[in-house]
Amino acid sequence: MIAAARASAAPSLASRTGRDYLSYTQVTTYQRCPLKWQFEYLDKRSHERVGASLAFGSAVHAALETHFRALLAGCSTPSPDELLVAFQQAWQAEVARPVQYAQGETVQSLHELAGRLLATFAASPHAIPDGEILGVEEELRRQVIPGLPDVLARIDLIVRTDDALVLRDFKTARSRWSAANQAESASQLLLYREVARPLAEEFGDLPIRLEFVVLTKTKRPAVDTHSVEFDPHALGRTQRVLARVWQAMQAGHVYPNPSAMNCATCPFPQACRAWRG
Repeated sequence: MIAAARASAAPSLASRTGRDYLSYTQVTTYQRCPLKWQFEYLDKRSHERVGASLAFGSAVHAALETHFRALLAGCSTPSPDELLVAFQQAWQAEVARPVQYAQGETVQSLHELAGRLLATFAASPHAIPDGEILGVEEELRRQVIPGLPDVLARIDLIVRTDDALVLRDFKTARSRWSAANQAESASQLLLYREVARPLAEEFGDLPIRLEFVVLTKTKRPAVDTHSVEFDPHALGRTQRVLARVWQAMQAGHVYPNPSAMNCATCPFPQACRAWRG
């Protein structure tokens, strides 16, 4: 495992959430719905349900983790059938709660989709990284904004090549990503870049390369790479957003933000309806 630099803890955050850091998921959860953030991170409520798409994505990630951990350990490359077993095991853990399926989705159809998706991945160049694997599902943390807690980055794959340190994040999507999808998600990897800078310095100040690898959940799955170029202005905006979100969290600004997108797969529908402010 890679050692991570630690900055000073933030007592106020630790006392309210039990965490002395901020994660990208925590911040985006607050942006989408502050009440969901409260239920998840302050109240630590059990999920009432899970969306099938979320469970599917988590199980695919577990299969990819199995694949890359085998490579990291110097073992033989897992077969698509072995990856599917890893998916099914993770799926069973995910669906311990009631599952909300989209129209036309079933357990069988999703497992068949997983088989096609993982076979496509295993046959792609992404399955054998060009370089040395340094970390799989690696957690790094660092203070990237003075006065705020550390940012925790959970990086799916870290690879060192001859000319770069590659931070790679895997996504599943219903359709192939557009430029707008990439721009919307870029802030995640820009933050991760800042967190990983001390690691790059350990390897002779290697340039950091940022990549999303998107596995498309279509009848004929695809695996595409989307590179994120470093943009200091975009990073600055992301840092300012993070600071404002942190201030709102600290001030206790919590309210529901209902929308078709937010509510359709929210894990807390009953708690939300019962909320009285």
